[in-house]
Amino acid sequence: MTLRPSLLRWAGQYLISMEPSGSFAKGTAIHGGTDIDIFVSLSSKVTESLAVIYNTLFNRLRDEGFGPRPQNVSIGIKVGAYSVDIVPARRQGPTGQFHSLYRRKAQSWTQTNVISHISTVRNSGRTEEIMILKAWREQKRLTFPSFYLELVTIEACRGRKVGDLSKNVWATLAYIRDNIRTAVFIDPANTNNRISDDLTAAEKQTLADAASTARQATNWNQIVV
Repeated sequence: MTLRPSLLRWAGQYLISMEPSGSFAKGTAIHGGTDIDIFVSLSSKVTESLAVIYNTLFNRLRDEGFGPRPQNVSIGIKVGAYSVDIVPARRQGPTGQFHSLYRRKAQSWTQTNVISHISTVRNSGRTEEIMILKAWREQKRLTFPSFYLELVTIEACRGRKVGDLSKNVWATLAYIRDNIRTAVFIDPANTNNRISDDLTAAEKQTLADAASTARQATNWNQIVV
């Protein structure tokens, strides 16, 4: 992997692993979205702050010509024709899957468990619905963080027949229209982390309006191509 030597030079002896995560690992990746997410696990022995961990990785990627873009908890880069999001995190103990990572927008930190996130989505039975909603998000250029979108879709389809794809997507759009402004979504790996706080009230209103417009369409090509 082109990226691996740079990550090794940055992390050194503290690197535990660098593994695919996000949509790729969950089975919900779509054409036009981020091609792959890399979760970089660092040892709990790292003493630098999470902000320093994030910023030193950003600087390393910049200095090595990757043209990094600061995002919320990840750093976006291009590797050849591929879009890659890198999430640096420090493991909370000598073993286990719980990690701490930097939240740049809030200048704070949060706890996460990537394995829990992957399992929640992969085992939901709603990966196809999620992929369609992600295509809608990309084509309409909406701000809707992927894990938030995934949790919303799973909730909107709760109790609905698996495999009834068009009806489930239709129901999810109605849920977004009616509930996205007020519904609270909690990280299943961290009850103190409200995923629904990742969007502002204005951004949620934009999603509600876009979902309302989609529900008024007369054919699917007006919603997603």
